[in-house]
Amino acid sequence: MIEIREAAGFRLERPMDYGTPEQNESARRIVEDVRREGDAAVLRYSETFDGVSAERLKGMLKVGERELEAAYERVDAAFLEALRKAAANIRDFHERQKRQSWFDLRPDGTMVGMNIRPLKRVGVYVPGGSAAYPSSVLMNVIPAKVAGVEEIVMVTPPATGGKEGIAPEILVAAAEAGVKEIYRIGGAQAVAALAFGTETVRPVDKIVGPGNIYVALAKRLVYGVVDIDSIAGPSEIVVLADDTADPRHVAADMLSQAEHDAMASAVLVTASRKLAEAVRDELAKQLAGLPRRDIAARSLADHGAILLAASRQEAIDTVNRLAPEHLEIITGTPLEDAGLIENAGAVFLGPWSSEPVGDYFAGPNHILPTNGTARFASPLSVDDFVKKTSLIFYSRRALQDSARHIAALARAEGLEAHARAVEMRLETGPASKPGKEGNANG
Repeated sequence: MIEIREAAGFRLERPMDYGTPEQNESARRIVEDVRREGDAAVLRYSETFDGVSAERLKGMLKVGERELEAAYERVDAAFLEALRKAAANIRDFHERQKRQSWFDLRPDGTMVGMNIRPLKRVGVYVPGGSAAYPSSVLMNVIPAKVAGVEEIVMVTPPATGGKEGIAPEILVAAAEAGVKEIYRIGGAQAVAALAFGTETVRPVDKIVGPGNIYVALAKRLVYGVVDIDSIAGPSEIVVLADDTADPRHVAADMLSQAEHDAMASAVLVTASRKLAEAVRDELAKQLAGLPRRDIAARSLADHGAILLAASRQEAIDTVNRLAPEHLEIITGTPLEDAGLIENAGAVFLGPWSSEPVGDYFAGPNHILPTNGTARFASPLSVDDFVKKTSLIFYSRRALQDSARHIAALARAEGLEAHARAVEMRLETGPASKPGKEGNANG
């Protein structure tokens, strides 16, 4: 099922998200058809891929308020309580990420600054597929709301988990997070509708949220027309552990990711052979009683590993090389070890910080860099929903002091008109009076 291997030189064979030529061509055709035909293409592809009659879907693409209200009657009280507590934690965490515009007015008559504004309109893709993910709704929507985005549009397939209609948990999560505009559209056609707009859906400025391979390829295709968050790959977990770790807990946490998807990866890195062997045995034992055992077994067999390091330092180096989406540190010195980690999307410290705590409840975002991109990428945050504008003001005196430097740099690049644009301003016109350097007409 899963082998114990040497950590030295190990490379995780991650499934890349480029898709097959056939998948790329299919995504390109869908996106282009929606761009040209609008709702007609959306309805046609929804019937083809989601099995919902185009004629039936035509008048009900947008989810109405009554459907949202009815969804509350279909979820139990325990779910609603948990959802609201999780939303409060997520909101509190992201409130701390907010940044203010700033301006620096200097004595030499210059002012520079940064104006930070929220995006106007954002599209959130929420997968349907084989399961419902209300947690994904909260993690995508709440940072956008905290950033101040005025219009948040959610799209999700018209059927969830093989059942008719959208899962009520998804609708309730959307309502709790503050979404007012929801469309029952999934797949590449939903991404194209958000990017280009249709008769029913107005275009957005950015699209966020994970989906299947066609959603990922469509996001790649529309990038530049709109912004996107990332191209999400399969889920990953690496557990860095020593002899202080309980092998039952390590195995359970590895399986928590393996059950996501047959393409997901779960890896243990340890310098303890005793732990490695115990975790291997526990994986087999716990897998037998798992409802999604077939998926988890394929994940472990194809993309899982137990890596035996020669030393603590080699174990740390291995983790940094893997740059995992999720990293658990279950050692006797978790804080010290965390200080040595350079590449990870989210780090879970100690034996009680199981990865699902972050998936659902703690507050930090669970939309994280995958496929080793934690080397340069970060979790979804408030920063993803704002745009920054630089501000520059110079008085005449300030320009006079800097003109020769600006002109020298411009001429070094062969851009004479740049140099003259600065020098010309100093050839004519009255000089600023003392004390008026900050005047916009100076």
